[in-house]
Amino acid sequence: MLESDVALGSGILFTYPEISTIAGVQGLVVYALSSALPLLVFGFLGPIIRRKCPEGFVLTEWTRQRYGAITALYLSLLTLITLFLYMVAELSALQQIINALTGLNGLWAVIVQCIVTTIYTSLGGFRISFVTDNIQGAMVVGLLILGVIVVGVETHIDKNLVQSSDLLGASLLGWQLIYILPVAILTNDFFISGFWLRTFASKTDKDLLVGTSIATVAVAIILTLVGTTGLLAAWTGAWPGDPPQAGSIAFFLLLEQLPAWVVGIVTVMTVSLSTAAFDSLQSAMVSTGSNDLFRNKLNLWWIRLAVVLIIFPVAVVALKSPSVLQIYLISDLISASSIPVLVVGLSSKCYWWHGFEVIAGGLGGLLTVFIFGTIYYGNAQEGARLMLLEQSLYVDDWSAFGKRFLLVTVLYITDENKGAFVAAPLGGLLWGCGAFALRVGLQWAVARARGQRFDAFNPPPTGPSSHVGTAERASANENGEPVASAKSPSITGRLI
Repeated sequence: MLESDVALGSGILFTYPEISTIAGVQGLVVYALSSALPLLVFGFLGPIIRRKCPEGFVLTEWTRQRYGAITALYLSLLTLITLFLYMVAELSALQQIINALTGLNGLWAVIVQCIVTTIYTSLGGFRISFVTDNIQGAMVVGLLILGVIVVGVETHIDKNLVQSSDLLGASLLGWQLIYILPVAILTNDFFISGFWLRTFASKTDKDLLVGTSIATVAVAIILTLVGTTGLLAAWTGAWPGDPPQAGSIAFFLLLEQLPAWVVGIVTVMTVSLSTAAFDSLQSAMVSTGSNDLFRNKLNLWWIRLAVVLIIFPVAVVALKSPSVLQIYLISDLISASSIPVLVVGLSSKCYWWHGFEVIAGGLGGLLTVFIFGTIYYGNAQEGARLMLLEQSLYVDDWSAFGKRFLLVTVLYITDENKGAFVAAPLGGLLWGCGAFALRVGLQWAVARARGQRFDAFNPPPTGPSSHVGTAERASANENGEPVASAKSPSITGRLI
């Protein structure tokens, strides 16, 4: 089921309570729904991609078929960057959890987790990740049951704090998040290999839709319950505390009010949760590197060795990254600039859209964020820092939504960090269109100079959907649902 591969690692204990302490109930509901509802996209979009690329098992396979090897390599690199950032976020969250719950140095927990997960994923491959997914789900359910019971019995809400907190009302940030989070999370989900593995492995389109529907409901409930701990921390007086503490640790401030045995159990559960999430990321990186970069021609042990070596910079960056949410947002910004120009090719009517436009648009989206930040702040250094979203989402203006960039594009909304999430996808599409015009213009000039026929807009020989070959038609039944081919049963086998 897809929810087992959602970012349900230990990082959720920071990000969702934090959003509720800043944007209240409105922000929490938007965040939870923005995380859950994109899973339905795989239920509706998955069958289309499976029919176009029946022998695939990740998005890069369709990208290679549709746009060519260079674009597929570009997407693979973005996927690896995303996985790297997720690994950093997971280790950073683990370190902070150990520090907050036990007072011990979280560095040792990070080292032990990296060693243990590397050993058993190297021996068990991707199959072991499916096993730990079940452990991950059990830990989440256990945390929820324990949390609901103990918090309900042990915490005491101060009604005066409820009224004075203003967390029940709407806020400027809450309205902004309605755009920011769906765009950020939906596009980022495209880079999560586990979603595509399960999408291609589902037996029928109906099974896929049912699975994504169940996952959507389950994830929405889980994340909402986790996020309410931020509200409870504020309403019980545990947060912000004296001296004031960051909203990201609201969950742990609330936990301090509970009996010691509860803290001990929660510590064990969160470490297990983090380990299960981290090994999935390691396995995904191995499979992505092996299939996408080396086409399964390089000995898998070399790939695993590379992943082991990558863990060192992951751990170093994680120990210096205090904000888990910031790491996720950087990953979201990369995907928001790249995915919109990629999915244009899903339409058979857009057969004229090439890989050049996808790459130029994706890189151009990030460049647009830099340009926007430079204009907004008045200097290039701050524009570059905007790409790292150092102020997260929580600045008291429209900066992450966008003012001056939208003035330039004549869309005028109104101000930096939030503007990045307008600049990235919109800028990506504009750069993609510019690249398309440049390519077509050069083709026209070359055709005219050589006296050749200009055919940039001619459909492929067999029509706009020529990339849908006989193998695809042979792999679908009368209901349009993919039928397992000779290669499809070995989806996980090719990854291990």
